[in-house]
This record gives sequence, structure tokens and C-alpha cells, in this order.
Amino acid sequence: MVRTTIRTVHESQVEMTEMVLPNDTNRLGNLLGGRLMHMIDIAAAIAASRHSNRVCVTASVDELNFLHSIKQGEVLTLQASVNRVFHTSLEVGVRVTKENVLTGEKKHANSAYLTFVAIDEQGKPVAVEPIKPVTREQKRRYADAARRRHLRLKHRKPR
Repeated sequence: MVRTTIRTVHESQVEMTEMVLPNDTNRLGNLLGGRLMHMIDIAAAIAASRHSNRVCVTASVDELNFLHSIKQGEVLTLQASVNRVFHTSLEVGVRVTKENVLTGEKKHANSAYLTFVAIDEQGKPVAVEPIKPVTREQKRRYADAARRRHLRLKHRKPR
């Protein structure tokens, strides 16, 4: 079933909040990179599924930038947005902000770009309706997503 209305970015946005617990950290008390990647993948998958109303599977992670270490006890806010829809794939951007709840200090700690593919009940890729960027920032991310996709396809090895 194909919808006839185009959805906005806002309709599928996700905001998750997590506290960094001892089991999430390495011996230095810093959040494990793999644990953060797991959280990012979940937030992005929810945004992709909200937009497409389908199960969406991770196809690639283009970029994952660790800007600041994240310590045990800090609170993370993950904000995920669908940047652009191609045919069966969607690019989702995730921004991670860390917060020291004792001081109130917040810092941009991580950014990531992930590509998801919407699938049907048989696990086959299915077309997804476009997304409509409204704000200046959404329009910038929409344009940037096309550039990243061009680079992704350029670097893809032929099968």
C-alpha cells in the first residue's frame, strides 16, 4: 500500500535519552564505542520505520564521528531525523549530545549518518515515499544527503 501524502521530517523524528551506566563503559569509565553505535542504530531505525511504516534494516554507516569522550553517569540525548529518501533507501542523521547532570554542561559528542532499506514481509526492498524538508536546516541536510549518497555509490564495488 502506497500513501499519497508526503511526510515531513518532523513526523518521523526521534529523541532518545540514555544514562551511561557502569556496564556501558570501558576500564577508563568511558562509554564503549560499540555501545554508542548500538544506541545510534536503534534511534535511526525508529526514525526510518516511522517515516516508511515498514521494517527498515541498516544498509550502511557512512560516518561516525567521536568528538568528545562520554563518561559514566552522563546523560545522552540522541536525536535522529530522516534526511532524505531515495527509492527504497533512507538516510538518517543522528546527533548525540552528552550532559553532565551535576553541572548542566552539554556538549555535542557524536554525529552519524546511516542508510536504511525499507523491506516488505518477504524481506525484499520496497519503495518509500519522499520526505519534505521544511526548515532551512532540513533543506541543507536534504541536499547534503544527496552528496553523501553520490560518494557512497561512487565507492561501492561492483558485484
